[in-house]
Amino acid sequence: MTSRTENLNVVGIDRMATPAEIKARVPMTERAAESVLAGRRALTDILERRDPRLFVIVGPCSIHDPVAGMDYARRLLALSAEVRETLCVVMRVYFEKPRTTTGWKGFINDPRMDDSFHIEEGMERGRRFLRDVAELGLPAATEALDPIAPQYYGDLVSWTAIGARTVESQTHREMASGLSTPVGFKNGTDGSLESAVNGILSASHAHSFLGLNENGVSAIIRTRGNAHGHLVLRGGGGRPNYDTVSITLAEQALTKAKLPCNVVVDCSHANSSKKPELQPLVMRDVVHQVREGNRSIMGLMIESFLEAGNQPIPADLSKLRYGCSVTDACVDWSTTETMLRQAHEVLRGVLPTRRAA
Repeated sequence: MTSRTENLNVVGIDRMATPAEIKARVPMTERAAESVLAGRRALTDILERRDPRLFVIVGPCSIHDPVAGMDYARRLLALSAEVRETLCVVMRVYFEKPRTTTGWKGFINDPRMDDSFHIEEGMERGRRFLRDVAELGLPAATEALDPIAPQYYGDLVSWTAIGARTVESQTHREMASGLSTPVGFKNGTDGSLESAVNGILSASHAHSFLGLNENGVSAIIRTRGNAHGHLVLRGGGGRPNYDTVSITLAEQALTKAKLPCNVVVDCSHANSSKKPELQPLVMRDVVHQVREGNRSIMGLMIESFLEAGNQPIPADLSKLRYGCSVTDACVDWSTTETMLRQAHEVLRGVLPTRRAA
């Protein structure tokens, strides 16, 4: 009798609904498709310098409560209309959370937040949330963590991030080469730029790799490459990297690699020492750089929710504070309004010059 050699540490393999099945349960609508495509066009126009505005990826660190998430989305839609002359606002809708060791992995992996891991339920509910946001007329941004997940909801996303923990991954670079959205590559957790620059370069080329098609069948995915990869500065290694010197070094690294000088600054993470109250100061500094003539800064990222700070996940989920993050700490809604309105006022006088350049 042949000894068993595989799945020795696997305790179960459950069937997962295919991308086609999940999409049939939560179909795309004409209104949602228009919103997604309009968002992608606006972001592409900014990156290609046809649109002088900045884009702002703003929203909760992670989605855990769709009701509070939609409350936030409706408020953000109204605010985006108020500042649309200078800012293209995209809602941050993150369902997957990379963990350094352990912890809640996000809404798709564990939608009930009780370690029951109803992944199929999470995928369907996550897709439904994205569709609801798109039907409001608000474009959405997310992080691509699981390489299979974009097959389930990528048609509802306008901007994608490759995170600091996965930016060196060949799997994620291959995936990014085939995504239909602009893709922001974050610098490494140690603050280095090399892995992100290499990621942008790699994803800009054609790739062939193993994946799944819409029917859940193993397939060879062949891509043409993504022309809209760009650098996201999030700080790291114990220091921020949004200052003028760091931005100049990023520009030089992109120029050396013969890539467009397109830089996005993440106001959170190491750039604010994970202190949400510092995010407005980071944004103010970056907007000041644009006012003083910087032309490589294309956008900003903000972690924001209805209530400030964050909270642990309690055993009794009824004790969760409404609209407060369960992952990284966020600025509250009133601070978000102030940040975007102040940036709007500063940029109103700057954009005509930026357009002429």
